[in-house]
Amino acid sequence: MSFSHPTGTRGARVPGPVFRWLNRLMAGHARRTTATTMGKNLLVLTTVGRRSGQARPTPLAWFPGPDGSWLVVASAWGAATNPAWYLNVAAHPDRLTVELGGRKVAVTARELHGAERAEAWQRITAEAANFRRYDQTTDREMPVIQLTPKG
Repeated sequence: MSFSHPTGTRGARVPGPVFRWLNRLMAGHARRTTATTMGKNLLVLTTVGRRSGQARPTPLAWFPGPDGSWLVVASAWGAATNPAWYLNVAAHPDRLTVELGGRKVAVTARELHGAERAEAWQRITAEAANFRRYDQTTDREMPVIQLTPKG
């Protein structure tokens, strides 16, 4: 199934410049270790900008998926719109890398839908209560993306 990215009509405000600094700090940590950060597993997803063509690294919480894949959520802290990294993934789902624990892996992405998404969402929210709060803040359905190593 394809990527869909409808926006909502309400949601939280996305944090500003201080958060960009924190993202850079967290990305460096995620690249070096597989240890949790603030109780979350972190990876760095590098996308290709849909308009710029530039590499765009983003630290994200991840959850184990089937067969060694990673699940990530395009939550944007419960904002009404999807994060930019999601739009980049939708534009170039086969031009992505994941970095964590000192390794870099080429991946492909697909958005989960229907029962598959519902099952993954249940596992994610059982492990990370903040995603339940984000879900209550917005009226959009937050995309769940499966990142699968190539080859």
